[in-house]
Amino acid sequence: MGSLKDRVKEIEREEIINALKECDWVMARAARKLGITERMIGYKIKKYGIGREEDKDSKQLTE
Repeated sequence: MGSLKDRVKEIEREEIINALKECDWVMARAARKLGITERMIGYKIKKYGIGREEDKDSKQLTE
């Protein structure tokens, strides 16, 4: 089991990915949904290396 800090980062990353998927990968809408600024979501996307591949990976798992 990782540290609390690692777990918080993973939860944050998952929530950002979920919001992006629900908002058709429109960062402005996802940021509003999460209650953060567009600048902040852009920073976090870069920080966590989030890309549309996340969406492709989950689709492949369900096929």
